[in-house]
Formats: sequence, structure tokens, C-alpha cells
Amino acid sequence: MSSQQTLTHSHAQGATRPALIEQTIGAFFDDMVARFPEREALVSAHQKRRYTYRQLQTESRRLASALLALGLKPGDRIGIWSHNNAEWVLMQLATAMAGLVLVNINPAYRTAEVEYALNKVACKALVTMPRFKTSDYLGMLRELAPEWAHAKAGEALQSKTLPHLQHVFWIDVEGEGADEAGFSRFSALLKTGDPQDARLAQVARLLHNQDAINIQFTSGTTGFPKGATLTHRNILNNGFFIGEAMKLTEQDRLCIPVPLYHCFGMVLGNLAVLTHGGCIVYPNDAFEPLSVLQTVQDEKCTGLHGVPTMFIAELDHPRFAEFDLSTLRTGIMAGSPCPVEVMKRVQSEMHMREVTIAYGMTETSPVSCQSSTDTPLDKRVSTVGGVQPHLQIKIIDPASGETVPVGERGEFCTKGYSVMQGYWEDPARTAEAIDAEGWMHTGDLATMDEEGYVNIVGRIKDMVIRGGENVYPREIEEFLYRHPQVQDVQVVGVPDLKFGEELCAWIITKPGQDLTADEVRAFCQGKIAHYKVPRYIRFVDAFPMTVTGKIQKFKIREAMVRELGISEQKTA
Repeated sequence: MSSQQTLTHSHAQGATRPALIEQTIGAFFDDMVARFPEREALVSAHQKRRYTYRQLQTESRRLASALLALGLKPGDRIGIWSHNNAEWVLMQLATAMAGLVLVNINPAYRTAEVEYALNKVACKALVTMPRFKTSDYLGMLRELAPEWAHAKAGEALQSKTLPHLQHVFWIDVEGEGADEAGFSRFSALLKTGDPQDARLAQVARLLHNQDAINIQFTSGTTGFPKGATLTHRNILNNGFFIGEAMKLTEQDRLCIPVPLYHCFGMVLGNLAVLTHGGCIVYPNDAFEPLSVLQTVQDEKCTGLHGVPTMFIAELDHPRFAEFDLSTLRTGIMAGSPCPVEVMKRVQSEMHMREVTIAYGMTETSPVSCQSSTDTPLDKRVSTVGGVQPHLQIKIIDPASGETVPVGERGEFCTKGYSVMQGYWEDPARTAEAIDAEGWMHTGDLATMDEEGYVNIVGRIKDMVIRGGENVYPREIEEFLYRHPQVQDVQVVGVPDLKFGEELCAWIITKPGQDLTADEVRAFCQGKIAHYKVPRYIRFVDAFPMTVTGKIQKFKIREAMVRELGISEQKTA
């Protein structure tokens, strides 16, 4: 912790050393390449591809040059709709070099969600996987813009539904597979770039570290996702200090099975490693426990990230004992509260004695609190650590706004370099989240002890965390209201051993209407992400209410816990 004094009130301030990085991501990365040009920077195991720092720089510059050649200008938005691969990190670095704003699009999104995201921020270009398992990404785009079927290669796309989008590139294996009408290959795009392009130096001179560089969608309690807008300064520093808490060096090799579209992958993973000269290792495009175990062994990984669900799947895999994981020492467990027993097993059976817990939100780049490798074990399994450097945190009484005494619960707030610029073109919702003094109000309920360690105890805003995915009941309620037979609906999270929480919908049907749970699920299919589809669906005549007519969601949750016979787990 930054200070040894005993706190009386729930307000802590982070260390001020080392100083904040005031470079852009591109400039900082160039300095790292100069230090470690031949050191391995990236291994994408499933693609059988490897890059040194120099090679990663060359390919990122080539891509940045190709993007500028399309006519994209600093500040323009370009989407990435893909699971984990080398192309993702090339996009992350290239967009930063070209001053473009990378828009992370969740691979679980379906047509309505991707249409909203692309239009909300006016994406001019999109890089996407062609398809993955049951998701046909190009098919969904064709459904939204049937005009593109007749587009000529190389011409700017035009569509009524997606009026801003001019270019779509699909991630291909060069020389393999048929061409896709209306869409261009990513490999062909790369070929058009020049790593020595003079425009890159010109653009670099104009870039500032407080320019927006990334938009990440976070589901809104009002039903529509909000685009949290983050700068070079936000995510570069957060990545650096996360790596510092893990004591990362250029010797470390971090296995990253968590998704890159989420800050866990791109900041706690990619940027934590690249700011320390280490090596990024992707075991697979999406999480699969066996490939993680295999890759950790093959690549001699020293760190591993995951949400508790992932660690449970690895530990409980029938072949777990076959793999040598003895090179592991550190990593991060985050995304949802970790059961204490799981934490203990990760430390003993996976050799991750220095595993850390991190807590944050997309709007704060994301991490505000993190345990470090030398945090006492009891604090490491029972708290989310203490305040990160150069940040302030406090816990307030939501009603009065006053800082509460230590040990009392209240709303967790944070302030400092990590707080986003705001929600993209949404000043009203930005002002609701960030107060006049620059404090981000998280909506999470927390306590702080006298040493400054924080425990997250619940959520003011009803948010459900399912397997590391934040789900907002309001968004799903608004979607289910569209069903012609639904009169009213309430969605809550109920405890689940595997995912932490699962969604449950209580539905009141319109008079005289019959509806089944399967029909409700069929209505959701293909329209909203699979993790947003309620697992439990019950049909009721009324909801539990207060005398003033306010619905008591906690009573719905309690009733389901009783019905299902599930118990609340003790968590870290």
C-alpha cells in the first residue's frame, strides 16, 4: 500500500512514483522496440505465428500506412469485430500509430447490436472475422446491408442501414478460401501499406497522449450500450501499472485466453506486457481450457489471466495433471468475485503463488484497485487489493455524498488519470457518471478497511456479471418487452456455481395469451448475445412490490434461490 498510516475514513490515495507516462502508445512502443528489438513480443499459438518486437513494429506500421491510404484520418473510428488473434493486436498498435480510434465490438453481438454500435460512433471501416462457430459475421453484415452483394472490389461501400461504413476487411489466411463479395481481405489490405510511409511520422507529430484512441461499449442501464471513450494516457498508464503490480519484466510470457475486445485482454493483457518488454501469448481464438494448459506448457508461460470460470474449467479438466505448469508464477483473476477455494487451488496446483486480483470498470481504463504479488495471502483472497498509483478512491454514502468511515459500505468512486473522457456523444450520461470534481461514480457497493484494502460487496445498479460479462437487466427487459405476448418482465441475476450468476426472467403475459420458455428463447436467438438470453424463465401473475409500487427485485432473486435450492458462495 502507498501509505502505512491507519485510515479512519474510506479514502485512499495511490503512490506517485514512478511518474505517469506522457507519451502516445506509438511513441512508447517505438522506445520498447529500440530496447528489445529481437525479443519475442507475440505468439499466436492457434495461428502458428510469432513476432519479435521489431517484426511487430514493422507489421503495425505497414497496417497503419494501409489504413491512412484508405483516406482514414486521425480521429476517424474503425471497428474490430473478432476473437483473439495476431490481427487484433496489429490493429491495436496500428490505429494508435495512425491516430485512429479503435472501436471494440463484442464477437457475441448480433445484428441489432452491431448496427447500433457501428452507427453510434460512425465507424468508417471495420475489420472482422468472417465467421466463428455459430456466428456468421459477414452474413450478419450482408443482412444489414444487402446492397453490398453487388459492390465492386476496392470501391467504397454504400448502405442505407450503415451509412458511415465504407470499408469491410475480413481476416483471412492468405491464398486460402474463396473471396467474399463486397468485402476485402485483410491480407490484401496489409500488402498496400509501407512501413517506411512518411505520413506516419507526420501524423505522429500531431498526436497527443490525451487524444481518444479507443471506444469500448459498456451496456447501458437504459437499454443501449454506451461508448466509453479512452485515451492513450488512460490505457497506456493503466496497462503499465497493472504490469508493475504483477512485477512483470521482459522475461515474462503471459498467456491471454481472455477476450481482447474487453479491457481485460487489451489492457490487463496486451498493454501490461508490451509496457514491460515481455511476450504476449494467445492460446486460442476463444477460451478452451485444454489449449490454455497446452500453451502454458509449450510456451513456458510465467503468467496467466482469467475470470474465475476459466480457472475452474482448467483446474477441473480431466487432463489437468498431464501438464507441466511449473513455469507459472503470476497472473490476474478478475471479472467477477473469486471463490476463496478456487484462489487457493490456483496458487497451489497451478503454481501461481503471485496471482493478483484486480477490480475496475471499462470507464476507468479499467483497473482502480489491484492486489500486488506481495499482498498478504489473507488480503489477496478476501479483497480486490488497494488503490493503484496516481489514483484516488473513496467510498461514499450514496444519499449524502459524504465519505463513510472505514468498514462501512457505500458507493465506490475513483478519480485520476484513468477516468474516461466520457461516453461518446452522450454528455448527459457522462455527467451522471462523472461528477463536477472528476470522480467516477461506479455504482458498485464496497467497503474499505483501515489499511486501504477494498471489498466489493454488491451493486447499486442491479448489474449481473455472468462469466465475466457485464449484463444489465434493463437492456434485456427492454428487448423482451418487444415480444407481442409479453405484458411486463423483470430480469435478475441468480447465483450460479459455474458462471457466478445466471439470468432469470419473470414474465407476465398479456391477458389470454399463452407463452412458453422455449418460445421466449427462440425470440432472443440471433438478436441478442447468447450470454444475455435468460437461463431461467418463469411466468407469474404479479411481481413483489413495495406499498408505493416499486418492484422488489431482491425478492425475485430470493424466491429463485429457494426454488432452485442454490446457496450463495463465499467469495474473495
